[in-house]
Amino acid sequence: MDANSPGIDIDRKYVRLVERRADGLVEFEFAIGEPDLCVEMLLPAEAYEQFCAAHRVIRLDPRDAAPVADDAEGWSWNMHQATQQRFR
Repeated sequence: MDANSPGIDIDRKYVRLVERRADGLVEFEFAIGEPDLCVEMLLPAEAYEQFCAAHRVIRLDPRDAAPVADDAEGWSWNMHQATQQRFR
C-alpha cells in the first residue's frame, strides 16, 4: 500500500456497548481502525470507563438485536448472542 492510498487508521478506536450486566461488568466490542472487525471484551464498569478514556474511543450505537436477514447460513452472531440462546 502506498502513502496515498486509503487504509485502516489505527488511531481510530471504537467501542460498541453490548450490555451493562447486573454483576457490575460491562460487555462491549472494541475495534481499531475498522468498526466491523472487533473483539468482545468484559470489564468492571469503572475499568470500562477508564479504558474508553485512555483509548479516546469513538462510541458506536448498539447493534440491532434482530437477526441478519441475509444470513442464511447462520454465521452472523457474537458471543453475547451465543450465551443467550441454545443451538440445535
